[in-house]
Amino acid sequence: MVGKDEKPDIRFSGFTDAWKKRKLGEIYTERNERGDDSLQILSVSIQHGISNEELDSNILGKKVRRSEDKTLYKHVYFGDLVLNMMRAWQGALGVVKSEGMVSPAYITAIPNDQLYPLFMDYCLRRDETIIQMNNLSYGVTDFRKRLYWDSFINVICRIPSVPEQERIAAFLTSLDNLISLHQRKYDKLITVKKAMLEKMFPKDGADVPEIRFKGFTGVWKQNKLNYFVETSSEKNIFNSFTKDDVLSVSGKFGVVNQIEFQGRSFAGASVLNYGIVNTGDIVYTKSPLKANPYGIIKTNKGKAGIVSTLYAVYRPKEMTNSSFVQCYFESDYRLNRYLKPLVNKGAKNDMKVTDDNALLGYVIFPSYDEQTKIVRLFEHLACLITLHQRELDKLKTIKKAMLEKMFV
Repeated sequence: MVGKDEKPDIRFSGFTDAWKKRKLGEIYTERNERGDDSLQILSVSIQHGISNEELDSNILGKKVRRSEDKTLYKHVYFGDLVLNMMRAWQGALGVVKSEGMVSPAYITAIPNDQLYPLFMDYCLRRDETIIQMNNLSYGVTDFRKRLYWDSFINVICRIPSVPEQERIAAFLTSLDNLISLHQRKYDKLITVKKAMLEKMFPKDGADVPEIRFKGFTGVWKQNKLNYFVETSSEKNIFNSFTKDDVLSVSGKFGVVNQIEFQGRSFAGASVLNYGIVNTGDIVYTKSPLKANPYGIIKTNKGKAGIVSTLYAVYRPKEMTNSSFVQCYFESDYRLNRYLKPLVNKGAKNDMKVTDDNALLGYVIFPSYDEQTKIVRLFEHLACLITLHQRELDKLKTIKKAMLEKMFV
């Protein structure tokens, strides 16, 4: 009878044999074949394993350092395992899917006929295997830890028959393809949003945007922000709101409920005199973010609540769609350019903008109707982005569960 520790919780129909415990040294042989200039140089990353093609600096987001002497590089073939000794314990390994060569600092290994190579791409990147690699790596510090060949061969994994390996790899590959599809759609929508935030608002010195909805021809009007919004002095003086209603401002998610977003309220013993924020009110937080050193401005699109006295609360005037204010300041460039001249110059090293000063900069807004059209476009984009983000998160959760339940 197959023991519980010899079979996965989820299994394809028709497979009943026990999975066999193997050391990597039993199923891999080290390869040390030298490359040549005709081969593409493949890269290995913690997130994605080994690349299918040569990656340049723009794709990797960093400068690629390569030896001028290509004869030192290692020749690899489809199915070979490539492992970065310095980062194996973080998941920097993968199975080769296209012939090429890799850094001489990497371990390269040939699978035997007990393996379907693409199965091992998933098996070796599971948390349980990575933990073993971490424990078997050695060095003075984490930065210097290495997984050498003599340790690599002692990593243990359980593997099924080759046909079962093929079925599992095919399933997980199809899941990866779905994840990649939604990731591309998500990335494309983020790019579209970024472009629209630039092109649907006038550039510096202009009074009309580059892209505009049909039917709108008038120039946008420049005024101080206090022409469009006004300071709200409404306070929580009767304890109408409690700690459950405390709001905060997120650069990514806007005005959010602290407990729902962060798991707890950071309010003091009393929330008396906290500023009341109604739906549609605009909140300015002076707290700096990396991309926004002078703070951020967001519109409350959720339920009414209260904010600490460290926040400023503004109400839109009749000619202002409050959500447009957030759209306008969604661009880091526009927000920082607006707030920087308003910084309090009196205090040394003070990057803060006072509540009143935050309304004294100049903005350029269109008519209320055009504001509303622009808001609807960005709300539609936000819904699509959220949809694909949720699908991505769901698929990644499924994959994580399958990597646990479909393996031993």
